[in-house]
Amino acid sequence: MNNKNNEELVCMEKCPHLKKIQEVKLSELKLEQINDLADMFKVFADSTRLRIICAILNTELCVCDLCELLNLTQSNVSHQLKILRSAKLVKYRKEGKQVFYSLDDNHVYQIISQAINHIAEEKTV
Repeated sequence: MNNKNNEELVCMEKCPHLKKIQEVKLSELKLEQINDLADMFKVFADSTRLRIICAILNTELCVCDLCELLNLTQSNVSHQLKILRSAKLVKYRKEGKQVFYSLDDNHVYQIISQAINHIAEEKTV
C-alpha cells in the first residue's frame, strides 16, 4: 500500500470527539467481560472444534458419528467436546451407552450463522 492510501486512513488533525468518546466509555465492556469474550473466540479459533460445531449445527450426533464424519479419533473428538462443553457451546444427553451432542443453545447457532453470512458477503463484494 502506498503512503497516500495510509494517510487517508488516519486523522490528519488531533481533534478527539469528546462526546463520542464519553458515549463509548459509558457503554464500554469491563475488562473481565473482554477477557471472557476473547476466551470464547479462542475456542472458536480451532478448526477441529469448528468442524464439530458445524456438524451439529442442525442435528445432534453421537461421538461415533462425529468420529466417522470428521475422520477423527474418538480421543481427539472427546477432547474437543470437553473444551466445547466447558465453554458452554455444546451440551450432551445420554441414551443407553451412547452420548449425543448438540449445540448448547440458539446463540451458538446464531454466532456461526452470522460468521458464515459475513464470509459469504465478503466473497461477493
